[in-house]
Amino acid sequence: MKWQLLWCFPLGVFAVEPLPKSDPAKVGMSGEALAKIGPAVESLIATRKLAGGSVLVLRKGQIVYQESFGHRDIESEKPMEKDTLFRIYSMTKGLTSVAALMLCEEGKLSLDDPIDLYLKELKGQEHWESLGKTTPLRRKTTVRDLLRHTSGFPPTRGGQVLNLRYRKAGVMNRKLPLMNTVEALKGMPLLDEPGSRWLYGMSSDMLAAVVTRAAGEPFENFLHRRLIEPLGMRDTAYSVPGDKADRLATSYRRELKGLKVLETAAESKYLKDPAFKGGGSGLVSTITDYGRFLQMIANGGEFQGKRYLREGTVNLMRTNQLPLSIPQISFGKEQRFGTGFGLGFCVRFGHDDRWDKDAAIGEYGWGGAASTHYWISPKHELVVVTMEQTMPYNWNMEKTLKPLIYAAVGKSEKE
Repeated sequence: MKWQLLWCFPLGVFAVEPLPKSDPAKVGMSGEALAKIGPAVESLIATRKLAGGSVLVLRKGQIVYQESFGHRDIESEKPMEKDTLFRIYSMTKGLTSVAALMLCEEGKLSLDDPIDLYLKELKGQEHWESLGKTTPLRRKTTVRDLLRHTSGFPPTRGGQVLNLRYRKAGVMNRKLPLMNTVEALKGMPLLDEPGSRWLYGMSSDMLAAVVTRAAGEPFENFLHRRLIEPLGMRDTAYSVPGDKADRLATSYRRELKGLKVLETAAESKYLKDPAFKGGGSGLVSTITDYGRFLQMIANGGEFQGKRYLREGTVNLMRTNQLPLSIPQISFGKEQRFGTGFGLGFCVRFGHDDRWDKDAAIGEYGWGGAASTHYWISPKHELVVVTMEQTMPYNWNMEKTLKPLIYAAVGKSEKE
């Protein structure tokens, strides 16, 4: 099937209502406590943990804190600003989940539909047992599995035999369109039985492929038409147009001797429209754009008078959906105790000092490979976004700022 790509999203024609601002005290926060954010970020910059960063805090739907620090490019001394563009990597996944759930509400998808209902190429998929041996699946991968990362698909990185086989077949070849990956998966087995393990990998990209087939249009078109454009996310896209290129932050790698440039704005691959527009990563955005998306989620699916999802659907996104056999999410040996996964976000369901000890129960969120983070606390009516461009992925900003921000709503409230 061929589609005509419709990239005419004239956001500039329409007035975008800004996020409202409030004095912290008017929404029950301490301005004095929030003022500690600045020195904390400046300290991280001074110790060369990052080049620069931006912080956005909303309470009860209103901005109580938004500041930028340091540089978006150290060499040219260009400052980090409120409209700086960031590679958000896996923060793309949240939008992909919402896109799929929109189609579920419209009856074009069902959470328990097997994905081969939409991706015929995957019919007859089996479970990888060992080299040269596969067995029939006990059950098929469902849309729900893709949303909560229990699909059974392996990560495409790594040196295991099945990972290498996937790559050799062209699975997740980012030089080709998303649907080519679906074609490349013909005859490829799953690493896990669906529903048996939480495994971070290509589930969100497969979800984008399901959206493509169910919606009858390219995933990126659906995403812009139904979500990005109506939310007023003016600067969110898979590529950066020339007139915005200077706003793209340089990405850095943190090494023992300091920060090493990975990609400058002038040399960025994001200046070209990519062939692969997946659901797992790829978007560029600003902190304000992403704050608009998160506030819609925090509002239970409504934003500035328009409803995107029913509140009950959003509740599925922000409550743990993992079976009892999967006690928490994990990345290899890193067990994220007290943390499960909903239909789109990780969810804090219990306190555990072994992981993210400052998180509030009920808090949900995620992040991106360049150390961007966000979290939402329903109890405290808080939305927090932190942006930087530092690899490898680290928690410096979130670990430093989370206790300060919760202190601003009162330490006794957090529990």
